[in-house]
Amino acid sequence: MSTVFDTPPGSSGGADPPTAAAERSIGELFADLARETSTLVRQEVQLAKTEITQKATFLAKNAVFIAIGGLVAYAGFVVLLVGLAFLLNRIGLPLWLSALLVGLAVAGVGGFMALKGLKGLKEADPVPHQTVETVKEDVRWAKEQTH
Repeated sequence: MSTVFDTPPGSSGGADPPTAAAERSIGELFADLARETSTLVRQEVQLAKTEITQKATFLAKNAVFIAIGGLVAYAGFVVLLVGLAFLLNRIGLPLWLSALLVGLAVAGVGGFMALKGLKGLKEADPVPHQTVETVKEDVRWAKEQTH
């Protein structure tokens, strides 16, 4: 017959054995911390690469706007020169006037595109803010782990 003071079957009757976490040495804990910190640093570097790639793509797009705007403005300048040549060669108003108006319109479009690209570049922020924030969080976490 079993009493209240009996131990259950299969039990040694003593204190519970220490868990694996309690048996770990300080060296093992620091090794784990170093391994996790290394993984964290690799992840932060990957995040920074991704964020910088996104920003570089944005900057490249606006650089293309500037280049296209410059080419269109150049085409407008060429048309203006053709209009001036027609003016000097022939004083007939319709031909040079039409070339002059077309040249002004093309140059205006080119100028607009170049200004759009410049504005986009001025608004660009090259700092990887998301990475900076996660690094700050990681530093806070590391400080908490060492205390």
